[in-house]
Amino acid sequence: MRVGVIGAGGAMGAEVCRAVDGVDGMELVAAVDPRFAGVPLGDVVGGGRATGAGALVVGSDVTTLLAAGAEVAVDFTRRDAALTSLEHCAAAGVHAVVGTTGFTEEDLSDIRRWFAGPAAGTPNCVLAANFAIGAVLMMRFAALAAPWFDGVEIVERHRGEKEDAPSGTAVQTAALVSAARRDRGAAPFPPDATVTWAVEGARGGPGPGGVRLHSVRLPGSVAHQEVLFGSRGQTLTIRHDALDRVAFMDGVLLAIGSVAGRPGLTVGIDTLLGLDP
Repeated sequence: MRVGVIGAGGAMGAEVCRAVDGVDGMELVAAVDPRFAGVPLGDVVGGGRATGAGALVVGSDVTTLLAAGAEVAVDFTRRDAALTSLEHCAAAGVHAVVGTTGFTEEDLSDIRRWFAGPAAGTPNCVLAANFAIGAVLMMRFAALAAPWFDGVEIVERHRGEKEDAPSGTAVQTAALVSAARRDRGAAPFPPDATVTWAVEGARGGPGPGGVRLHSVRLPGSVAHQEVLFGSRGQTLTIRHDALDRVAFMDGVLLAIGSVAGRPGLTVGIDTLLGLDP
């Protein structure tokens, strides 16, 4: 499997480069990041050399990836840059694995159209807000708990440099717990009773189903989330902490290895893990 990484100079992109380069059956053939164009990849990802990919030079745009004959593009960048790259990849017949967040529903409709499937030769796309297997399970556990409690709030914490809030994982979690209540015939969570704010925004923001989402941006953080449930006489906290970006790599590698067999757009890695019926 010939793999190219878009956003190779970012923290996640560099980790993906190292992960792909160390796996049998995958070959890192291209790295793209306009901030490091012309720089040897080994100098970008650390350690001076990325074993089998040590001779690679970082390219400035997605044409580098296409020229290298990549079969799968992995994108960890920003929403606007990712949309441009994904449209080019789809037109060129290159599968995509996407960890970029912040896409709108309109963006997802465009991506679904670009990676239309299931015609032979049509490229596919796996897009996930979170590739950490523990985070996927955290969301699944939260959905199981949702019908049995009277209230829920979600607190997510990421690195200080993260530009979008709330995280895609928090939004997805809110949507899942709200859907779980609806599917079980439970009433929606009660509305927020706060009527006075000494500080605007102190109660977070309403996400899907009115679930309150709280975003913390703090240096030293990687990716952390708590789902806080409460009802009379009890609370339940479901928490996941990614302490190192390597936590996301098992999910990324699984998606790379699976994307060719997943027609069209797959959102989340639940089905890849066998969690969906």
